[in-house]
Amino acid sequence: MAAKAYILMKVKAGKVQDVLETLKALPGVEQAHACFGQPDIFGLVNAPDDRALSNLIMAKIHTIPGVEETDTHIVVQD
Repeated sequence: MAAKAYILMKVKAGKVQDVLETLKALPGVEQAHACFGQPDIFGLVNAPDDRALSNLIMAKIHTIPGVEETDTHIVVQD
C-alpha cells in the first residue's frame, strides 16, 4: 500500500538552496518548497509502502548535508 507524508525540515543557515536541490532530485519527492519562518522547507513524499517511506526519510533525507531536524506527518486519508 502506498505511503505519503509531509516532511517539515529545519535546515542549517545558508544551506536551504542546496538542500532543496538535493530533495527535488530524490525519487519519491513529489514537492519541496522553501518558506520563510519555521520550518525552512516543506516536502511532500510518496513511496510504495511504509518500509520504502522509512528508507527515504531515514537513509536519504536525514543524511542530506544541512538538514538539522525533520518533522514527519504521514497522510492517513487523501
